[in-house]
Amino acid sequence: MIALFRIIEGLALLTLGRKLFWLFVGLFGFEAGMQFAPRLLPHQPEWLVLVVALILGVIGAVVAIFLQNMVIGVAGFVGGGGVAAGILQALNLDAGMLPLVAFIVGGIIGVILVSALFDWALIGLSSLAGALTLTNVFLPHHALALLAIVILFAIGVAIQGGWLWNEKRRT
Repeated sequence: MIALFRIIEGLALLTLGRKLFWLFVGLFGFEAGMQFAPRLLPHQPEWLVLVVALILGVIGAVVAIFLQNMVIGVAGFVGGGGVAAGILQALNLDAGMLPLVAFIVGGIIGVILVSALFDWALIGLSSLAGALTLTNVFLPHHALALLAIVILFAIGVAIQGGWLWNEKRRT
């Protein structure tokens, strides 16, 4: 039963991740539940693990629907600021107010980049997540797994990229 959910999840991520952002986040919540529920609830029946995973998926989807723009902006700001501060630290230039200024400037750049590249980032991440999920169902620990991941990733990017291109062409 869980394998069927994983196949549906993998196909949805591979083909619909960008188009349905809430689904992408919800399926990531489901996947997190599938990974952590057996560890948090050892020796429990499979149906309970599935219920916990579904609950986490629904929570992720609801958060994505209502807080999408805020989450995207915060992620871009924190990511960009963290990179800028990390570069300063690596260069031993993290003295005084410079790290704070770098964090703010890097954060602003991060928000701009995430906003500009959001569609392609979603396409890439969801295609990769879908490819990994499907490969784990059909070829776990197999020598051809890496090749399957690469091929499925390319298929997912092609499908979702084609849909994005058609949407932009119509506008």
